[in-house]
Amino acid sequence: MLLSIKNITLNLQQRILIYGRMIKFSHTIFALPFALSAVVMASRDHDVVLSDLIWILLAMVGARSAAMGFNRIADADIDSKNPRTIIREIPSGLLTRKDAALFVAGSSALFIFAAAMLGRLCFILSFPVLFFLLFYSVTKRFTKYCHLYLGFAISLAPAGAWIALTGSLSLSVTFLTLALMTYIAGFDILYACQDIDFDRENQLFSMPAKLGAVKSMIVSSLLHLMTFIFLVCMHVTYGMHPVFFLFLIVIGLLLIAEHRIVRPDNLEKIDIAFFNINSLVSVMLFIGVVVQAIIRLL
Repeated sequence: MLLSIKNITLNLQQRILIYGRMIKFSHTIFALPFALSAVVMASRDHDVVLSDLIWILLAMVGARSAAMGFNRIADADIDSKNPRTIIREIPSGLLTRKDAALFVAGSSALFIFAAAMLGRLCFILSFPVLFFLLFYSVTKRFTKYCHLYLGFAISLAPAGAWIALTGSLSLSVTFLTLALMTYIAGFDILYACQDIDFDRENQLFSMPAKLGAVKSMIVSSLLHLMTFIFLVCMHVTYGMHPVFFLFLIVIGLLLIAEHRIVRPDNLEKIDIAFFNINSLVSVMLFIGVVVQAIIRLL
């Protein structure tokens, strides 16, 4: 009996890890700090209770999990042809399309339920937001601007958190949202440079496949310049403590470093730029928002 329970527990843990790898749960670090930054910013003029924070986190987990799971289903045939992605969970046989579909349905239900718990407006908005998130998976079939669309879809996170707490939008959180959109789009273009030849052979749309690595990296650099400008605009319009500008300087240096280590003729360090540096950008933003908020309270 004990052995049976132990085996069930181990199998459950393995399944959780498999699903976690399928949706790249660790990549939540890119958008989550932006959403949490919006929560901290909203707390200056609005009461934020623990239950609000919990439902916002659950909504984010549900929305992102649904989007990534749907992406894996939509791209299963493509992933099975790409040497870089053939080891993913569906092509490798670790999960079936049915497994992934049930996961997407459950994640979508979690997102909608969490949104409903945040209020009627959030519940109503959860349906178009879910559509925008899922629709990204087909954009690479018809437009090279799929990276910008991905940035737009993910950038709904801080705006959604702000709306959940305040019932409206503000100029400062709009700049935060635009910063996240350009930040995501910029590094997604860099990441897509790995698949230029494959995308061209399979008639998939991506900016690197259509424009080439050199021009695409220029676009990526411009997008990240816009990210920095939008964060400066957020700093000014929100009226943050001057200490936040120190964190902006660090974020600017990190973005410069990302584009220094990834070159058109050398993509060996793409993983370092994609995960390590981008994670630091998100984390530094959140720490900066928290630090300036604490200093203002002292």
